[in-house]
Amino acid sequence: MVILKSFHTPLDIEWERKYGFMSDNLHTDMHECLGHAAGKLLPDTDPGSLKNYGSALEEARAELFALYCMMDQKIVDLGILPNLDAAKTAYLGYIRNGAMQQFARVKLGDNIEQAHMRSRKLIAEWCIEKGKEENVIERIVKDGKTYFVVNDYDKLRGLFGELLAEVQRVKSEGDFEAGKNLIENYAVKIDRKLHEEVLERYTKLNIAPYGGFVNPIYTPVYENGSIVDIKVDYKNDYTEQHLYYSDMYSFLPTHN
Repeated sequence: MVILKSFHTPLDIEWERKYGFMSDNLHTDMHECLGHAAGKLLPDTDPGSLKNYGSALEEARAELFALYCMMDQKIVDLGILPNLDAAKTAYLGYIRNGAMQQFARVKLGDNIEQAHMRSRKLIAEWCIEKGKEENVIERIVKDGKTYFVVNDYDKLRGLFGELLAEVQRVKSEGDFEAGKNLIENYAVKIDRKLHEEVLERYTKLNIAPYGGFVNPIYTPVYENGSIVDIKVDYKNDYTEQHLYYSDMYSFLPTHN
């Protein structure tokens, strides 16, 4: 696992091997299915009031909902995760990615522009700053390499909750200035020295910073007018898939 190059302790590696896949999947599921579905605007709030910052703040809101809720004991009681160490694995991975690892996707000297990447950096940087006094998250440099260590997972969960409350308030009230300050102060600029280090370390891995995937084609199977099965076909490669999408769906508008 090439990502293990950015782990600081053997326990971090052990957790990632045991729980990384399941905790990452759960975080994504909770983000998409519950995070984006949660929360309301106040009656007089314009849905577009956050303007160009709205997308990143909405992604941050969904991320924080998932992060906060997944380390609840109820998740273990329901059998969704085997223990809270699995949730802690997601916490450590999230901070590491938001504060460092995702910079491999950005050209040196550029700002972060993509909404999901901005949301991750906002959350990581805000939590690092707000938890500094109690050393909740520690930045360590060892042999010229930077690592991020979570020293108190319960307090980190509390910070996720605090930021979730603020981001929800910003969205519910349409507080443009507060939203702008969160994004501009925490989510855009990359420390150049750290960026150089990330790019140097990532280049040695000789892997692409993004991965593509092929979606299956689903074909219903009918009997007596009712669907009785779904045929799953992976007959396309990546290029053919996108040519197929272009041919079938190019009539759709680019803006809703």
